[in-house]
Amino acid sequence: MSVQKGLLYSKSHEWVKEEGGEYAVGLTDYAQSALGDLVFVNLPEEGDEVKVGESFSDVESVKAVSDVFSPVSGVVSKINEEVLDSPESINKAPYDAWLIKVKDVSEKEELLTAEEYEAFLKTLD
Repeated sequence: MSVQKGLLYSKSHEWVKEEGGEYAVGLTDYAQSALGDLVFVNLPEEGDEVKVGESFSDVESVKAVSDVFSPVSGVVSKINEEVLDSPESINKAPYDAWLIKVKDVSEKEELLTAEEYEAFLKTLD
């Protein structure tokens, strides 16, 4: 299970990367592995608001449909069209395949560092 240094993580298995005032959000390696082969991704619209802990998306794998929860609160500034066309890109490179970018972020206090997330994953085994 890969955890990338320099990213922040949520306990619901999303990663966050700050990029010049915007925050990219994606699914962790743990999440994509648990979900299995992804076949469909549903994303919000640009301009939609997201809130910490609330579902902003769902992903469908060969196993089930699962909600994706926002690790931050803010406004969706971009969606990744590539994952809509190629959901399997999340399985291949979860830390490159961001889902949304969020601006005007107001809540991010509950995010974990890579080290804290790795420790959290060990409690799940």
